[in-house]
Amino acid sequence: MPHLFSPYTLKSVTLRNRIAMSPMTMYRSVDGRMDAYHQMYLGARAAGGFGLVFPEQVAIAPEGRTSTHCAGIYDDAQIEGHARVTSMIEDMGAVAAIQLGHTGRKGSELRPWEGKAQIAPDDPDGWQVVGPSEVSFDDGKHPYPVRELTVDEIHGLHRAYADAARRSAEAGYRWLELHFAHGYLGASFFSPLANRRTDAYGGSLENRARFLLEAIDAVREVWPDDLPLTMRLGSDDFHPDGTHFDEAVTAIGWMREHGLDLADISFGGNTPDVRDGIHGDEAAWVERAARLKREVGIPVAASWNLGIPATADDAVRSGALDVVLLGRPALANPHWPVWAARELGLDDPFSLVPEDWAWWLRNMRGHQGSIGWPEPAGANPVQGG
Repeated sequence: MPHLFSPYTLKSVTLRNRIAMSPMTMYRSVDGRMDAYHQMYLGARAAGGFGLVFPEQVAIAPEGRTSTHCAGIYDDAQIEGHARVTSMIEDMGAVAAIQLGHTGRKGSELRPWEGKAQIAPDDPDGWQVVGPSEVSFDDGKHPYPVRELTVDEIHGLHRAYADAARRSAEAGYRWLELHFAHGYLGASFFSPLANRRTDAYGGSLENRARFLLEAIDAVREVWPDDLPLTMRLGSDDFHPDGTHFDEAVTAIGWMREHGLDLADISFGGNTPDVRDGIHGDEAAWVERAARLKREVGIPVAASWNLGIPATADDAVRSGALDVVLLGRPALANPHWPVWAARELGLDDPFSLVPEDWAWWLRNMRGHQGSIGWPEPAGANPVQGG
């Protein structure tokens, strides 16, 4: 039976375990580039035992960033920094993954600790935000008008997705995810809350899914066939007038026909008016993921509130999830997989770290409790455990 620490193979890529570091926006880039900070931060999680490591959402265009401090892969000059990051991740034993996205109407923002308010389009650090329709994200922090994309611009964005995917392959990423969740551009096309178009990209579910399907098609043409192509979908807005999960199940079935290899499900994020949301629930998306896998027959992943080791392991053992994504737990503890392995009683948990570290940790010559790895509750101290 698969469990959290069993290998997982998708296409030609094998993960050493089912634990992935989820994309987390860090606001540390200059001109969209990756630098030594990203090598340190992401390499540490790979060394800490994660099987799959994502940087933050990486923008396909300058105006697709959340802020001017966010990463991109819209210029060939950015490839070198990404290549250094992928080399570090792979050298530490993990698989390097990239999540491509465009923030749409939720871009041009201050950093969260500065208030996360939208910056005026004429400000040097701001730009004109775009979306499927002229509908702002009405949370009081996004006061500037949204410009509706033309059909030609939509086609241009699909080319931008493809160009970013080509650069991603050149940089050494071996797993590519498209970000269509959290109120960003793909999610806003999919949701009737943000998409009021009356052309081929709005109205019916088929039309609202068209932008997403065409992006997958564009990327599939350039992304190597033997490498995984996955997608994070905003599968429920938790609002009566928004996206509903039944629609997401149908649309993911179409995406599978277009070459999608795995579905990562999450929140729609298209309105601040969330009703009966599940954001605070433990294992929030596991039950829905199990339904999606059962009805569509596609591998699935999810994040949100899976940071308790037994909860994450149960999600894999039950067959609900193929990959567990951890965001804040990965920030809180770069060695979360080692801690989880000890909590779950895995033989030789230090096998998850690089061999030189593992040797020192297995061969202790001092006081057991002083190594810095507290024993699981109720366990008897074991030398080298």
